[in-house]
Amino acid sequence: MTSTEAAVTIRIDDTDVALSAGSSILDGCRSVGVDTPTICYADNLTPVNACRVCVVELEGSRTLVPACSRPAEDGMVIRTDSERVRHSRRMVLEFLASSVDLGQADELTAWAEHYGADPGRYGADRAVVSEPVRVQDNLYIRDYDRCVLCYKCVEACGEDAQQSFAIAVSGRGFDARISTEFDVELPESACVYCGNCVAVCPTNALQFRTEFDLRAVGEWRPEDQTVTRTVCSYCGVGCNLELHVQDDHIVACTSPHDHDVTWGNLCIKGRFGWGYV
Repeated sequence: MTSTEAAVTIRIDDTDVALSAGSSILDGCRSVGVDTPTICYADNLTPVNACRVCVVELEGSRTLVPACSRPAEDGMVIRTDSERVRHSRRMVLEFLASSVDLGQADELTAWAEHYGADPGRYGADRAVVSEPVRVQDNLYIRDYDRCVLCYKCVEACGEDAQQSFAIAVSGRGFDARISTEFDVELPESACVYCGNCVAVCPTNALQFRTEFDLRAVGEWRPEDQTVTRTVCSYCGVGCNLELHVQDDHIVACTSPHDHDVTWGNLCIKGRFGWGYV
């Protein structure tokens, strides 16, 4: 970055960082290699400040601030690994892991171990989400036992991507859930099955039906899968696909975030229409 491009300079863990106007504290952290946990943040979604696991200590601020959405301001002094930050992140991860199943959320599990989160200390009688998996079609499933209410699926279904508004948060407190209108089944809802909600889910609460079925028989093996980028053949838009192949069969389809047509998003044909292959 040239001096003319740099609009602000902030200090992150004793390192001066020059950032362009509109950058967030998280952008600054990543630019200097400071690994910062996030749950509700995605580079193709508007930050909603739901999880608070990315908080950092800002000199002069009474409270910790969310790195993902707080704009960088000239002269900021940031601490990303103080005891106060570590304690807050550990507490958030403990609360989540104590009430839902993070067994398929590898990144969150790694962060929980990093910060020494111990959800077991809340006792065996702690409240947990316990609901049957919702299998209502052949495309994707919903497992609320794994949902951390990060709101990413709601954002992807709404203004940030699909504009379908098929899902939202219903209920209050511990009974809050991501739900269709009046909790109708997915085929009866406004869902258009673009699968963009599945793509952004950080815990596998939403997952491809193919993955769900393979996991059920112990045959989901991502370490044996190849990923090949290609172009969707259904229309002329030029959406890029990433085909996940296991045992010579396509088992999932995603889209790269670095492609300026899709930016990670697809329609139902691109996401689920590969069966003809």
